[in-house]
Amino acid sequence: MVDGRLDPPLFEVDKFSQQVSLGHTPFFYNDGGRPAYLASLPQGVEPLVPAATNPDRAVGREHLVSEVIGVKPTPPYGVETQLGFAADQAAYEPLWVTRDIAAAFGITLVKPGEAVRLSSPVETLSQVEYEYGVFAGHWSPYQGTGNKVLSVVCTDLEHHDFPHVFASTDPVLPLVISVGRYWPRLGRIRLADLWVPQGWALYIPPKPSVTDPACIDLHNNRNSARACWGDIVHDSVTTHTLLQATGGYFYWYWNADDTAHGRPSGAPRL
Repeated sequence: MVDGRLDPPLFEVDKFSQQVSLGHTPFFYNDGGRPAYLASLPQGVEPLVPAATNPDRAVGREHLVSEVIGVKPTPPYGVETQLGFAADQAAYEPLWVTRDIAAAFGITLVKPGEAVRLSSPVETLSQVEYEYGVFAGHWSPYQGTGNKVLSVVCTDLEHHDFPHVFASTDPVLPLVISVGRYWPRLGRIRLADLWVPQGWALYIPPKPSVTDPACIDLHNNRNSARACWGDIVHDSVTTHTLLQATGGYFYWYWNADDTAHGRPSGAPRL
């Protein structure tokens, strides 16, 4: 320690980016654990049918949404909605991802050797290799705290009209993606942390804004390094993400209360 200060924590590093033309390579193929974008699939590989949004499916820890505190346009980036929860703390249920669990949040699980055809209103996207630090979730863009590392992690979830692929590519640890399913008419939300084994990937199709939806599927990857907790050697994870790097329009749903996270029980069902 020098002059009373610890080393600054790693937040998020963009390590490498490449363009993906969906007009030329519309298929995401999980090539033995590495993300690939192809014009056609290898012989014998049939694309998965993307998970359909079924409002009757409910997975994760349920919380009552007591009020919508405010809706705030933040041009040119999108719209943020602050939710009030009846409880003082939002608990995220930690779950090893399965095909059914992913589908309960409108997400398609893509295992090694599997593929899915991507849908997007934007023809050119970016695949970015990121490194996320274990404290990346301890930052809030909503509460006027600047770039301080906070003692709490607030709920910060989003949807948008471009697709995502979250690929678990760290050589040591799984990837963690926080998700939610919100039923506005019912005033309830389900929250979970999906733990994605190394080599697996999640496909989230475009989710544009819809008037009076039965449910809204939400996600955030800032807690990608959640698996680092309790590991004094590894304090970050590497992951590959497909996204619209510039010009995307987002819909954020957030709550200021502290959140609780944990580790899933048992081992992943491979």
